[in-house]
Amino acid sequence: MKVSYNWLQDLIGKKLPAPDKLADLLTFHSFEVEEVKKQGPASSAGKKDWVLDIDVLPNRAHDCLSHQGIVREISVLLKYPFELIDYSKKIKENSKSINDLIKIEVKDSNLCPRYMARAIIDVKVGPSPKWIQERLKVCGLKSINNIVDIANYVMLETGQPLHAFDADKIDQKTLIIRSAKKEEKIITLEKERFDLDKNILVIADTEKPVCIAGIKGGQGPEIDSKTTKVILEAANFNPLIIRKASQQLKLRTDASWRFENELDPNLTEEINMAAYLIQEIAKGKILKGTIDIYPKKVYPKKIGLDMDKVDSLLGVKIPEKEIKSILTRLGFELKGTKKLQVTIPTRRLDVSIPEDLIEEVGRIYGFEKIPSQLPDAALIPPEKNEDLIYQNKVKDILTNLGFSEVYNYSLIGQKEVDSDQNKSNLIELLNPISQEQKYMRPSLMPLLIKNVMENKKYFDEVRLFEIGRVFQKNKNKVIEKKKLGLVLFPSNFYRLKGIIETLLNKLRISNVWYNDKSGKDIRAEVKAGNDLLGWVNDDGFEIDFEKLVELATEERMYLPPSKYPSMIRDISLLVDQGTKVVEVLNLINAAGGPLVIDVELFDMYEGKEVMDNMKSLAFHIIYQSNDHTLTDKEVNKLQDKIIKTLEEEGGWEVRK
Repeated sequence: MKVSYNWLQDLIGKKLPAPDKLADLLTFHSFEVEEVKKQGPASSAGKKDWVLDIDVLPNRAHDCLSHQGIVREISVLLKYPFELIDYSKKIKENSKSINDLIKIEVKDSNLCPRYMARAIIDVKVGPSPKWIQERLKVCGLKSINNIVDIANYVMLETGQPLHAFDADKIDQKTLIIRSAKKEEKIITLEKERFDLDKNILVIADTEKPVCIAGIKGGQGPEIDSKTTKVILEAANFNPLIIRKASQQLKLRTDASWRFENELDPNLTEEINMAAYLIQEIAKGKILKGTIDIYPKKVYPKKIGLDMDKVDSLLGVKIPEKEIKSILTRLGFELKGTKKLQVTIPTRRLDVSIPEDLIEEVGRIYGFEKIPSQLPDAALIPPEKNEDLIYQNKVKDILTNLGFSEVYNYSLIGQKEVDSDQNKSNLIELLNPISQEQKYMRPSLMPLLIKNVMENKKYFDEVRLFEIGRVFQKNKNKVIEKKKLGLVLFPSNFYRLKGIIETLLNKLRISNVWYNDKSGKDIRAEVKAGNDLLGWVNDDGFEIDFEKLVELATEERMYLPPSKYPSMIRDISLLVDQGTKVVEVLNLINAAGGPLVIDVELFDMYEGKEVMDNMKSLAFHIIYQSNDHTLTDKEVNKLQDKIIKTLEEEGGWEVRK
């Protein structure tokens, strides 16, 4: 923002430090002055001026994008008194009412919280006085005519953008603040044509838009040399609607810049300054009254401040008298002694909690005065986070097995919801940002399968896993759980079982078995003892990660290997197709007793060599003792016992 040094000095009414010193002062207290440049005459007296190019940060843009805003800061830092002129007391009103000249309607007060207007007649449009022209030039604006220049001058001094209309060119003497209609167009004062839509706020008469609200005036009721009746507006617009419109139209102006950063609705009362200047410079007569549409008034906030907290938070003892002086100079009203009640001017939109007030005290007092010191704190080792430890361990195991980790959104759309799924158990968002993110995901699998579908276009094999949260409804409560999901392409049920067993083995989770299911989505439940870990199907598996962490252990049990040799016998049997392998394993182990140290399934066959609805299973049975060498007689006796048990208790045919 370009600021005139002479203008600042005239406003404060006291001699300021030299421009470069003033720049250093502002930079030291949260403003950055990018350049100080000497300029030509900027006053009727012909005094040389300097331009200070000040970078106002967004947190202070609402009250410091003006000469008055910068002067307030200077007055606080230099302890100079500063009071604004009340121009409403300087205005001489005509007996005729403003309501006889203009009617105004605001369609949506959320988009336009406040709209003020004044009417001035018998104006004489012409060139501006030299001092206005020079000050506008210093700040980078061209002089147009006295009415437009006054509106720009007031904006630069106060921060409130204004606009002037020729009252005789407004259709049916009516202005309407509304959203643009589809396919409406406007031609600006610079003869640029813009297509409008409902996302853009406009000021219109009864026929057409005459202004892009908060951004740019349009052709039609513009001020020219024949204008005698002026409608002067000062409005407050929703910063979001102005920012979006400015970006959409690729049109940024001094006015839109200020509105985008949010302004105090009470700043619109600076319309009186512009009306006064038109009265004095253009000899206009101000009609009685103002139109002020302000349905939701904004009042000063009140914040409690404990004086002891100031010292505690800043880490330095500041005298209470100095704290109160700083707050008072900033324009805050104080009540109380030790515990203050502070009234915040509505222009300070950035101050809303006690910490904001303390920051202001520190900023003005000088952060450089606060001594640096190392914090006193005990270094306490963090508690062991089992969840994080095992999360990293599982990731390492799966990446070593060739899998890649993915991160998906916790939201899914209608496409990812199974058509058979009970919709009443889904958690639907009240205001989804899109139909693709309508539900909280009840499982990791829908998006993992979607990942596979996308990746298999480019890769012959896809291995993916995710550790994330899923959400399910239980009565009126939302149950959130952490799950591990894994998918494999090309899919293979037995490879997936092998991955599960490798993972659980490395986490030292024992007694793992599978409970077969015949459902569409689940082929088998994964269990460890009596605990249900999750499920597996032909595409992938999903495991309860919290249960995984609960069962995993770091402990190792060491059993010395037997020093006596093992003996191996094979056994083959015919069983029904529905027979589970685990049923056969249980009978072999029960019959063989402790001398059977391992049983391995090495062949499974279903085909024309066996009867329909039957399958052939073949096992290696490994015998070994810890205290002696087994004999053929012992092993043969146990093998016969196992065969008898399989035939009698299992009802299966042992192939000999």
